Amino acid sequence: MTPPLLPTTVVGSYPQPDWLVDRAALAGRVPRVRRPEIWRVAEPFLEAAQDDATRLAILDRERAGIDIVTDGEIRRESYFNRFATAVDGIDPDRPGTALSRVGTRIPVPRVVGPIRRREPVQVRDAQFLRQHATGMTKVTIPGPFTLSVLAQDDHYGDPARLSMAYAEVVNAELREMQAAGIDVLQLDEPYLQPNPDAARTYAIAAIDRALEGITVPTVVHLCFGYAAVMKEGKPTGYSFLPELERCRATAVSIEAAQPRLDLSVLRTLPSKIIVLGVLDLGDPAVETADVVARRIEAALEQVPAERLVLAPDCGMKYLARDVAFGKLVALVEGARAVRGT
Repeated sequence: MTPPLLPTTVVGSYPQPDWLVDRAALAGRVPRVRRPEIWRVAEPFLEAAQDDATRLAILDRERAGIDIVTDGEIRRESYFNRFATAVDGIDPDRPGTALSRVGTRIPVPRVVGPIRRREPVQVRDAQFLRQHATGMTKVTIPGPFTLSVLAQDDHYGDPARLSMAYAEVVNAELREMQAAGIDVLQLDEPYLQPNPDAARTYAIAAIDRALEGITVPTVVHLCFGYAAVMKEGKPTGYSFLPELERCRATAVSIEAAQPRLDLSVLRTLPSKIIVLGVLDLGDPAVETADVVARRIEAALEQVPAERLVLAPDCGMKYLARDVAFGKLVALVEGARAVRGT
């Protein structure tokens, strides 16, 4: 399958139905350790309920006209914690702590032994997506740098070694998802932004190891944090971005609409496809197609259309479902207006 010029995609998550999760319990926080209490459906029926909600998420994206869809991350309590807590080497009963973006201590996985992948974590998700989607597909997974930053390391004693250990297990997962027929694979690395010094030391090596042997298009996503969580004080520029020009990934995905990013920074990634956020997820109002089109046209002053993919700023998990759907429709209509189709 070949996408059109200026293809549309999503960063990853989509709002989970109220009948599936307690959205009030989830609001305003991103779980780093397991929080099974957010699920409204009892364990014996949970997987079937998640399957049904995932079908709805896929259908919504396709009804909106999105060219490259994900499964909405419906089975996850967060983009991070499902994979982070499913590997060996983690103490499931005694979490550690680490610093959040805003400098507060939060519960995170505690590493007590070698990080190893005991079994596939998201491969069934990838197979399910490929089975039910009619067009191109993308799967996301937390990247090795973010996994290492959001962990308490009581084993390795070296953040670079820990990051590389996570890269090994991420790579094994990506290889199986590629074999499942997924068209695009994405590493979520939001913690590159608030940790630029550490990122410059060892992030690129870990990202490249995670992507080793992957032949489908790959993306590294970084952002300033969910709009529902980072309501104030978002930066307006990236402290770590040009460095990704030398990583193995095909594309770099960035938040641009809400922070009103100076798009001249896109010129620092001359070989990369840019997955550009053109939907402001901090604004509950649905953009018009004209607003989206103007944001696309501004980006085209910096990068050619052949290197531009259009997306929301970040995952849409914390939006109301009707707002999320409306914004996706505006994204598609804005892209069509610029294409002239």
